[in-house]
Amino acid sequence: MDLKETIRTIPDYPKPGIMFRDVTTLLGQPRAFRQAIDELVQPYAGLGIDKVAGIEARGFILGGAAAHQLSAGFVPLRKKGKLPYKTITESYQLEYGVDEMEMHEDAIVKGDRVLLVDDLIATGGTAEAAIKLLRRAGAEIVAAAFVVDLPELGGADRIRALSCEVQALMAFEGH
Repeated sequence: MDLKETIRTIPDYPKPGIMFRDVTTLLGQPRAFRQAIDELVQPYAGLGIDKVAGIEARGFILGGAAAHQLSAGFVPLRKKGKLPYKTITESYQLEYGVDEMEMHEDAIVKGDRVLLVDDLIATGGTAEAAIKLLRRAGAEIVAAAFVVDLPELGGADRIRALSCEVQALMAFEGH
């Protein structure tokens, strides 16, 4: 199955000129969802992944399924104020301001081998914050895996510049 055909494109969302790549259509198709998870985890099977970290919100769906396939634990990376226990925080730049990402302070054991998962890599700011947060907690980031890459926005290159392997199942030109 060509997974790219299962991604819905919504023009001018959330603002004019943006081509929003909606993975919920992929998630809603059982065969496509299964294939995407299989393809995301295949390069890392047998590599001793201890935890899969997923970025809120679609990264939770994909990351949870990937963690199950890899027999690994799951670490939710959330927006500030959403986790109930003691957290560590990483700030990152948005187009119009600053946001913060958190995880529980005990989610990672020093030396845990972690696969970072999210639905899409665009400018890379959120993924960069996630990598910095996980590394600060003592994680060894094995790779960052995404369903969609928007290469024109440079996010994958930004993550590679952090000495982190990047995998994307597909790329869309234009954003």
